[in-house]
Amino acid sequence: MPTFPAFDGTRLAYRTEGVGDPVVCISGGPADSRYLGDLGGLSAHRRLILPDSRGTGRSAIPADTSSYRCDRLVDDVEALREHLGLPRMDLLGHSGGANLAVRYVARYPERVGRLALITPGTAAVGVTITGEMRRESARLRGDEPWFPAAFAALEAITGGTGGDWEAIAPFFWGRWDAAARQHHAASRPANAEAAAGFGADGAFDPPATRAALAAFRAPVLLLAGEFDLNSPPASTAEFAGLFPDASLVVQSGAGHYPWIDDPDRFVAATAAFLR
Repeated sequence: MPTFPAFDGTRLAYRTEGVGDPVVCISGGPADSRYLGDLGGLSAHRRLILPDSRGTGRSAIPADTSSYRCDRLVDDVEALREHLGLPRMDLLGHSGGANLAVRYVARYPERVGRLALITPGTAAVGVTITGEMRRESARLRGDEPWFPAAFAALEAITGGTGGDWEAIAPFFWGRWDAAARQHHAASRPANAEAAAGFGADGAFDPPATRAALAAFRAPVLLLAGEFDLNSPPASTAEFAGLFPDASLVVQSGAGHYPWIDDPDRFVAATAAFLR
């Protein structure tokens, strides 16, 4: 697995999948890139550059753990671009990685070609996802055998009375089958300190980021999963409205990991945008 030095000397790792023009893919979590796989076969169309966030996967743990903060991770993305020798790069961010992607865009807009945000987190732009929005998405799964227990856990979580986070896992995939369970086991953040530090005080500046995105003229894709209660289509649509040139795609039957639920449909939409 190739590595490169970050802004503070921390050694960061990345992997590549496929051939063709590169697209840098930022995972959520923050986590290593393993759970992204090759994004359902997107590697047949583009060369995917998939970094492991600092402190995860094969990337080193930094000496200064405050560097896990999202705004500081922008420097890691810039170090990767310099390492790859790319004057500009296409950028894809999944889930929480979308927050990092737009913070990078806000600082270095001239270095981003196309931007794809997949089931994006919205903390960086201040879009609020309410408990009712999450429950509305969850109710679409009312016919599933696991729904009663999962919805009860969701009600407890959104109501602030606790709840079993593991019980709501089925809501994050379009089908809660063996493949989804296996992917769930591989997609959990392994470094709790990195996950907690990502959104620490100072990580986000929504007014400044929104102003920067309003001036960003490159094409943007925002892809939501119909069933995704983590990043509901309504919040993703509001996010899309922050850009001058954004396309919103809602993948039917998909949850938070649309390349797992229907790889052909996901790849068709994403590859067409990145082409």
